[in-house]
Amino acid sequence: MAGPDNMALRLPTIVHLDADAFFVSCEQALKPELRGTKCAVGGRERGIISSASYEARACGVYTPMPTMRALKVCPDLILIRHTSGLYGKVSHRMFDLCETVTPLVQRNSVDEGYLDLGPCGFKTAEAIEAAMRDLQRRIWDELRIPVSIGIATNKLVAQIASKLRKPRGFVSVPPGEEAAFLAPLPVGKLPGVGVKTEPVLQRQGLNTVGDILRRSEEELKRIFGRGWREMVAMARGEDDRPVDTAEEDAKSYSQQETFATDIHDASEIERIAKRMIDELMPKIRQDGKQVRTMTLKVRYPDFTQETHARTLERATDLEAPFYPLVSPLLRAAWRKRLPLRLVSVRFSGVEDGSDQLEMFAQAEEKRRRLAHVLDRLNQGGKAEVVRHGHQLAKPPKSV
Repeated sequence: MAGPDNMALRLPTIVHLDADAFFVSCEQALKPELRGTKCAVGGRERGIISSASYEARACGVYTPMPTMRALKVCPDLILIRHTSGLYGKVSHRMFDLCETVTPLVQRNSVDEGYLDLGPCGFKTAEAIEAAMRDLQRRIWDELRIPVSIGIATNKLVAQIASKLRKPRGFVSVPPGEEAAFLAPLPVGKLPGVGVKTEPVLQRQGLNTVGDILRRSEEELKRIFGRGWREMVAMARGEDDRPVDTAEEDAKSYSQQETFATDIHDASEIERIAKRMIDELMPKIRQDGKQVRTMTLKVRYPDFTQETHARTLERATDLEAPFYPLVSPLLRAAWRKRLPLRLVSVRFSGVEDGSDQLEMFAQAEEKRRRLAHVLDRLNQGGKAEVVRHGHQLAKPPKSV
């Protein structure tokens, strides 16, 4: 007879939480009048759709779709420009609420993650479901963000379950029923089977997940090659990956802007690039990081693009050292005498800010305190504070 520990192992303790139309939901939380409308977050005319409401999706708008095409399939689509900094703040608050339930939270991305309820002392599946419905309700009550939840014995099945009944879905798969749950689903529901792979499998007669388990080993080897065992394991709903609570440090910070009309004016491009520096550096400071390399990318009307980068001798978390690099980087990247449809700035060479040499720490501390003051002013709504009009320091030599 199974003991209490074995019984606990058979509880569905893995949860996948997936926010519904996250960017749009964040904007709707700010502007409730947008709820129930055909709306989407995306660039005007020249950009792409990054998130669409379910009403807009019903009209054929999806992510990522060019905005111009979205407006053709849904002429009354309401376009929303993204609100800088909003999505990260809401995401942090959402996962902070998850951590009030369990310390084991894996933040996969800004809008989805896993929870492991194993250490929380739940005795029954019903208690777990009640706790997750309460979390779903709290996220809505406090943030006005709808989320879908999948509960299972492992990450694979929980993730598939969370996406089945969006929006505001809630699906729990009992232990031992993983394969039966997956069997009738389209084979495209399995991770890694995308829009190009699914038709190929369908031509082989694999329309549902259950079809995989009905094939012989020889047939599976012919279809999937050396990966056939992994496909069988997925079809059975087997997955032993743990919930990983270690958050990966950012390897780069970037921002881009697609213009409503092509821009010829180099001074305007420089102004936009410096504004991007102003918006990225507070995030770098907030993360306790410093960066060494700035890459500037330009894109032409024919969608070809070019990039150029410069690297400082030592990393910094201040704007001023990078301002003088904008003009030479733009000249180097913008080699064609054509207008531009997009420009982006990317910082890489990310280092831990605490590793800065002591000899430089005191010299830059005053400038850093000023930068933090400006950050707080901007967070307080005074977004017109200008940074790049003030040269706070001479830039270190670039290499």
